[in-house]
Amino acid sequence: MNNSFQVDSVRDILGQLLKFDTTSRESNLDLMMFIKEYLETVGVDSTLIFNQEHTKANLYARLGPSGDGGVMLSGHTDVVPVDGQKWSVPPFIMTERDGKCYGRGSADMKGYIACVLAAIPHFQQSQLRMPLHLAFSYDEEVGCLGVRSLIEHIQASADKPLMCIVGEPTEMKPVFGHKGKVAMRCKVEGHACHSAYAPDGVNAIEYAAKLISRATELSESLEAIKDDRFSPPFSTMQTGVIQGGSALNIVPEFCYFDIEMRYLPGMDADVTFGSLIEYAQNTLQPKMNEKHPESNIKFESLSSYPPLLTDPQSEFAQLVASWSDNDQFETVAFGTEGGLFDELGIATVVCGPGSMAQGHKPDEFVTVEQLELCTHMLKNLRQWMTES
Repeated sequence: MNNSFQVDSVRDILGQLLKFDTTSRESNLDLMMFIKEYLETVGVDSTLIFNQEHTKANLYARLGPSGDGGVMLSGHTDVVPVDGQKWSVPPFIMTERDGKCYGRGSADMKGYIACVLAAIPHFQQSQLRMPLHLAFSYDEEVGCLGVRSLIEHIQASADKPLMCIVGEPTEMKPVFGHKGKVAMRCKVEGHACHSAYAPDGVNAIEYAAKLISRATELSESLEAIKDDRFSPPFSTMQTGVIQGGSALNIVPEFCYFDIEMRYLPGMDADVTFGSLIEYAQNTLQPKMNEKHPESNIKFESLSSYPPLLTDPQSEFAQLVASWSDNDQFETVAFGTEGGLFDELGIATVVCGPGSMAQGHKPDEFVTVEQLELCTHMLKNLRQWMTES
């Protein structure tokens, strides 16, 4: 097959992938069955790893010789919502114009998955000297949740990959690092009463505000430790959601807020969150309990993923640079599943078609040029995997 035929195949497959509404709140099973059946048509067996409710699945496949090693191509299948966004094209039907392929997930990151799937027949027809692994996950957009069971599957496998390319949109620039993230929910349980007798109650919103103020101070202190390879060059903490109270004339009994920390490699997020939790338990909660013993402050984890920091001078990073014909290594502000693979001992670089500047927005698109560059990278990878 020539290169132009493969790019046409990428377009066809991308058009099929975009038809599936795989917003994280929805099932991705129809999409995964499409991929599984496609792989079967080219002689590749795959395994679906379901969630507990059997409503979503990861997909894992392997081709080439048996044994450890090889390269894993990884991507997530879920997309962010289109609710409230003004699209000029249908979000779940591919529209191609002016060299751009529009649709939700075209950049983040079904464009990459389409490139991988279009390349599989070429890999399958080649005499690979090492295995090629495919790892497609669910619920990445809501905290890298689905990939955990996929990682367990890989850990239990007799044959593990040594290297991984996560195809998040980087404009085909090799990315060696990103920050980690921890997201927490804080629930403040106070004591309600009529607002005319406010001192008799425990105002959950006001105590939540004290905690948020404390978190702001902690966030400002994080700026003292800098790593100029990242933007911003320091760890951050911010409150993104808050809800509480029912009426102005009632002292609010309940308030919750969601807070996240995006932290530099080498930092321990537990230390910062531990300081916030200690302030809640040792300073605020005793004051609340003086007025009402059942008042309480609780923290629960929402999601987390580790940072990624791969040495750009490492052998694998340099290989990705050669395959993508781009040695301008960068970091990105957004997170990926790459840090989880790295923790597993799989050398990981992020490199994929499209730009996150288009991701998560109305009229999301990936350019045909970017798809061609990704196809070129996969062609170079295949050649390297077949060389003696």
